[in-house]
Amino acid sequence: MREKDHGNPVLMLIEKNSHCLSFYDAAAGILLESIELPDYPHEFAVDSKRAYAYVGHYGVRTSASTDPGGSSVFVIDIAQRKLARTIDCRPFSRLHGIMLDGSDRLHVLSEAANVMLRFDDPISATAPSRAVITGGLKSHLFTLSHDGQWAYCMNLLSHTVTKISPGDATVVPVPLSPGIKPEGQFLSANGQTLYVSNRASATLVAINTQTMKVIRETPTRHDPARIYGMRDSRLFIANYDDRSISVVDPLSLEETGYLKLYGRPAAACLHPDTGHAYVSIDTDECAEIDPDNLNVIRSFRTKSEPDCCFIVT
Repeated sequence: MREKDHGNPVLMLIEKNSHCLSFYDAAAGILLESIELPDYPHEFAVDSKRAYAYVGHYGVRTSASTDPGGSSVFVIDIAQRKLARTIDCRPFSRLHGIMLDGSDRLHVLSEAANVMLRFDDPISATAPSRAVITGGLKSHLFTLSHDGQWAYCMNLLSHTVTKISPGDATVVPVPLSPGIKPEGQFLSANGQTLYVSNRASATLVAINTQTMKVIRETPTRHDPARIYGMRDSRLFIANYDDRSISVVDPLSLEETGYLKLYGRPAAACLHPDTGHAYVSIDTDECAEIDPDNLNVIRSFRTKSEPDCCFIVT
């Protein structure tokens, strides 16, 4: 029988090494449902109506793997908590970064091909509507402008950020070298500033998206892997190997808060109402953190290797 969430927020959580997408009662820390998926699902995106989630089949455990990886997008019915169907994206493989724009068009990044795929109607699509090259190598993650006109790709092997137009393949990618192994990224609400964390060089940069020039740069804690935007525009940064969280002022790039964790934070999401962060930790736990007071409110056990997550309210 399906567990009930008792009206509490539900946390959707990818558990990479358990090869599933799970639903948890976020307040009670109780597993409600798990959807079994092929090996190593990873990033996922949720549409504006909270009706469907789209999971990219990365198909390998880490970006260091030499295996070809997966080539499908899994369409999840959130209300029914089941796999609705699968979109075959061959020959594009190692599908990692994934995001919907303000019109619910789905964008998916193929790390193996360094190509961005777009699905204009992902609910019914059986193939991509179009594809554009990223202009980088080992294109891993990206972020989108709200209207979907621009995407900013993090390219792990060329150590570049590239600005591309997902809807117009005639636009030449604009590259920038912000540091070594750029991976974490967050676009300001007005779309004018892109924040990028460079994992190997341990730096955080602010980029003017019009000029594609670095306008501010600062050193960070070791291995800043992910960046998220808080309700007051501060940056919430997961420092993977440092086993910590940093809160950073977006204008000065100064660290205003720091929390040491008991494990490596792989990914996070922020509750849209409370502002609390749910952080996936490599000790097979999820921690609820108050980013204002920088304390762990509670934590609960998960399946193996929790990663990307999303709060459904």
